[in-house]
Amino acid sequence: MLEIIYQDEWLVAVNKPSGWLVHRSWLDRDEKVFVMQTVRDQIGQHVFTVHRLDRPTSGVLLMGLSSEAGRLLSQQFEQHQIQKRYHAIVRGWLTDEAVLDYPLVEELDKIADKHARENREPQSAITHYKGLATVEMPVPTGRYPTTRYGLVQLDPQTGRKHQLRRHMSHLRHPIIGDSKHGDLRQNRSAAASFGCERMMLHASQLSLTHPFTGEPLTLRAGLDDIWMQALEHFGWRGLLPENERVEFTAHSGQDEQH
Repeated sequence: MLEIIYQDEWLVAVNKPSGWLVHRSWLDRDEKVFVMQTVRDQIGQHVFTVHRLDRPTSGVLLMGLSSEAGRLLSQQFEQHQIQKRYHAIVRGWLTDEAVLDYPLVEELDKIADKHARENREPQSAITHYKGLATVEMPVPTGRYPTTRYGLVQLDPQTGRKHQLRRHMSHLRHPIIGDSKHGDLRQNRSAAASFGCERMMLHASQLSLTHPFTGEPLTLRAGLDDIWMQALEHFGWRGLLPENERVEFTAHSGQDEQH
């Protein structure tokens, strides 16, 4: 059973667990569990995807309950009318707040994109980031006797593939647990010492205008046990909202599900 953080007659949002694929993919033919099929079986009706989260990323995943709802939500994503907020644990101390405007060349899959043109121009990629907390732990990593970690808030203004992972890597503060763009030695150390056995990137919040009622809607997803354990180890409990799920700035007349 997936945690449903919001549902009305048009939309449904779940807290996607890390490690789950959003939908069936021929690239992962042996996988048996998918968010779309699970939600469909759970609520007894078809769902329509409007955005995706990487397999190792957890957090808010919004879907439409009709093709029309899916189309309207997709338009909001394409037109950057939906505000997304993520939180991450990164290597090192990232303490400032800034906007990173660093274009990214589209990443191609060796199998799925084998016929795509490789020499593509970089695409605009913009992320607002803010350091929230830092800690230095008495655990050696490599030649250093201690290890530093940072808690970061990330608000992507564009939606490029692996944008947040690549932007943090560009800043030399890769996300802990990122096997593709991260620091493998740091990943192993964090997993062994603090139980960070997943990529520490969480889609915490989506803010949008409801496509049918026109009212503001903010959806929030709570943190899983691995995240909570890490926050406890690093003394960061209370820095992130743990229990909030959904917020209306106006009454919608629809039942909230928490």
